[in-house]
Amino acid sequence: MSEIIKGRKLGFKLEDVQEVYEGPVGVLWEMLMGEEIHVGGPVETDILAEKANITKKTHVLDICSALGGPARHLARKFGCRVSGLDATKKMFEEAKKRTEQEDLTHLVSYELGNSLDMPFETGIFDVVWGQDAWCYVTDKKKLIAEASRVIKSGGTIAFTDWIQTDTMSEKEWEALNEFMVFPYMETLDGYEKLLEETGFEVIEKEDLSEDFARHCHLYQDKLRNELKPSIIEHYSNELFEAADSGLGMWVAAADQGKVGRGRWIAKKKK
Repeated sequence: MSEIIKGRKLGFKLEDVQEVYEGPVGVLWEMLMGEEIHVGGPVETDILAEKANITKKTHVLDICSALGGPARHLARKFGCRVSGLDATKKMFEEAKKRTEQEDLTHLVSYELGNSLDMPFETGIFDVVWGQDAWCYVTDKKKLIAEASRVIKSGGTIAFTDWIQTDTMSEKEWEALNEFMVFPYMETLDGYEKLLEETGFEVIEKEDLSEDFARHCHLYQDKLRNELKPSIIEHYSNELFEAADSGLGMWVAAADQGKVGRGRWIAKKKK
């Protein structure tokens, strides 16, 4: 990483992310990605579940659970218990509503709370889980520490996230993060270091950036061709243009190998 970028954070706070996902931008992300709101949708959820060895006996904590799509998917497919944690009230309430509609409340529950101060007892989860959402968290070291606290000894942390994969100018770095309301992006090796420093043994880290770039193009095409009329009709042309401009910037950065996505699987040391 260039010295301009290393260690820098934008001034976004939890309230900024809440504002985004309480409004039309949160709806737009679901329109683009589906209710799981992460790259690859259910297919990627299945891959992560296999790597995390999810079974009927597993109790999963999904940090930044949003609409609860992955939580319900895991419960339906594996019969496991899932606790979701999200800080945005609209997402929290919608997740509960959809879970009730699918009659999955016996397996899936949700808490409204901050990932940096989790409302859970120590050592109660078999797996801590995240999908493309921890990029919004202001203190990723503290997040990993809290995850370690609530995981049982020998338990698993399994997550994917958007990452910075190469150097870039300060202006480009600011524009990419500001569009997404990210305080900053971690790197593939950066997450590995945080995990190791927090008492985890990293089992697997994988660079998924090529697939990330491919999906960015898919989302851009969907936005411009399928979703444009609906966005303009129900919201505004300004919202469409802002989304198209920002997504185009991310497509270019992904194609240039500057941003991407990673997957990590680690065990809490006994």
